[in-house]
Amino acid sequence: MEDTVLSTTEKSASSLRLPQVNADHFFDIQGIVHKEFVPPGQTVNGKFYCEVLRRLRENVRRKWPEMWKNEDWLLHHDNAPAHTSLVVFPVSQPAYSPDLAPRDFCVFPKMKLWLKGRHFVSIEEIQAESQQVPNTLTPADFIECFQKLQNHWVRCIQAQGDFF
Repeated sequence: MEDTVLSTTEKSASSLRLPQVNADHFFDIQGIVHKEFVPPGQTVNGKFYCEVLRRLRENVRRKWPEMWKNEDWLLHHDNAPAHTSLVVFPVSQPAYSPDLAPRDFCVFPKMKLWLKGRHFVSIEEIQAESQQVPNTLTPADFIECFQKLQNHWVRCIQAQGDFF
């Protein structure tokens, strides 16, 4: 559990109907491993996601050389088309379950509270503010997230894959 790396994609938009802002956050039990914004107008497809994964891989190699050397880490992501593209991950994955998406029960609720009622005038302002939440997460927050994920796994198994 400790070596699992998770992906989260955040989407934010202002009340002025600015273009949607997407950010990928990859984290493990110790905190954020890699984060980056999707450039405006960029289509998130398999080819683009491969480039994101290369940058993630380099960060894991640099930050945790022993984990990298032992190949002692996993990547958990959802079944978005870019994530399941043959150029990215040709191994089958279980059907998408929002019950197993840590971003939905760890990061997004805090992000929504942080941004609620706020108005933005530029994409840069949205990006700056949306980065505040991950920057305020503590090691205890990440431990709690992985504990919740483990509890969600057990509940999904008990529910035989049905939503709960």
